[in-house]
Amino acid sequence: MPDESKNKLLKPKVALSEEVGAKAARKLRARRHSAQGVWFGLGMMGLIGWSVAIPTLLGAALGLWLDQHYPGKHAWTLALLVAGLAIGCFNAWHWVANEDKAIREEQEDADE
Repeated sequence: MPDESKNKLLKPKVALSEEVGAKAARKLRARRHSAQGVWFGLGMMGLIGWSVAIPTLLGAALGLWLDQHYPGKHAWTLALLVAGLAIGCFNAWHWVANEDKAIREEQEDADE
């Protein structure tokens, strides 16, 4: 009988220590990611915008240069502008998908 009472007393202490450890881990994660506020979100929107705008502008500039130096039957400006836009959109989609995956993995780690 005395052994059973000792086991019953030890189990709540283990659960308490696990709970305290989980809370401490949550606090540490919150401190690491405390800077991710409104400005972080606006910065990410800007980053995504630039990742689309730069390839689009580079495609248009290359198209203009090709049209001026190598005139031909077809215009390169519109074709390379659309190609740059497609590359930029794919780049932004890929980046957002990676960030979403990282956030989900972090949440799953926090749940465990």
